[in-house]
Amino acid sequence: MFQIQTLNKISAVGLAQLGENYQVADAVENPDAILVRSAVMHEMEFGSNLLAIARAGAGVNNIPLDRAAKEGVVVFNTPGANANGVKELALAGMLLASRDIVGGINWVQTIKGEETVAKMVEKGKSKFAGTEIKGKKLGIIGLGAIGGPLGNAAIHLGMEVYGCDPYISVEAAWNLSRAIHHVKTRDEIFRTCDIISVHTPLIKSENPADNTEKMINAETIAMMKDGVIILNFARDLLVDDEAMEAALKSGKVRKYVTDFPNAKTAGMEGVIALPHLGASTEEAEDNCAAMAAKELVDYLENGNIKNSVNFPNAELNNVIGKKICVLHMNASNIIAPLTTAIANAGGNIENMVNASRKEYAYTMMDVTGDIAQSVIDGLKNVDGVIRVRVIG
Repeated sequence: MFQIQTLNKISAVGLAQLGENYQVADAVENPDAILVRSAVMHEMEFGSNLLAIARAGAGVNNIPLDRAAKEGVVVFNTPGANANGVKELALAGMLLASRDIVGGINWVQTIKGEETVAKMVEKGKSKFAGTEIKGKKLGIIGLGAIGGPLGNAAIHLGMEVYGCDPYISVEAAWNLSRAIHHVKTRDEIFRTCDIISVHTPLIKSENPADNTEKMINAETIAMMKDGVIILNFARDLLVDDEAMEAALKSGKVRKYVTDFPNAKTAGMEGVIALPHLGASTEEAEDNCAAMAAKELVDYLENGNIKNSVNFPNAELNNVIGKKICVLHMNASNIIAPLTTAIANAGGNIENMVNASRKEYAYTMMDVTGDIAQSVIDGLKNVDGVIRVRVIG
């Protein structure tokens, strides 16, 4: 029986994926796994039984990833599970910025007590006139789970779409509309498009081509068309707030729509600040919770890792014997001692999978034959090994 701790309210649709072998509570002394949404875990101590943390969402800045890896705790997220909700809000953001819908709504509230509201509306509506998005050039930086579907939807709305993503996956590429113009650099997006939407992770890199921190800045804004609209439904720090404020005041940027308001942008003129609503739909919460629960089940019961953010993905199915799962450092002198110890104990490795991710690695071995606990204990003592589990 696995003990699962929930640090936030988790959708019942997600919890239903756990089944009879799981006990779920918000207060568990030493859980086998944790399901979390937004709760901050950096000061939380991990119990000795903790094997995994699953975040029902994409961002994992509330989880101490390095500490978890060092303690042999696999951290999962749910990429793409909330993508449709964010995509739809980005479409709404384009419309809000192109037509002064917010300004118009707010103005109507100031005259709602007047008997001549209808006449006042007809006389004053010209102050809130805008433009249509049909025929406009939309530039999307990042063509993954959100950016790709956003581009496809924009094509159907009659927009001309340009996309930039040097790291696009094969699956994402197959799902893109042929009508999307794929460009090689972000600068091409900056120079070409009327509306720019960013959908990349926050990457701090000395290589300008890889770095995304404050990639919307004074220099890149200067490349853009006058009156450009910028949408940020990805990460707060992708945009330089000081540069954005100056661009809005000068009219270089017409509107800035962000789902990540802060002390600076919340009151900035020309900003449409939304309270992080991208994934705030019933469907997105259900999808994220269900995906997170399934990831936990597959790891706890089968040792398989999919969508981890601190260990490599790896899968080993159709096992004949027992599955020995080893989390370890990514070093060249670890695999040999593991396989040698099993062979010396009379075990036979029927199949093996090894994968690495930066400094960490994961090895799964399908082993037949009787393997004593003393052998497992010996594997745990191999230099660089973090955790050993036997399944089956």
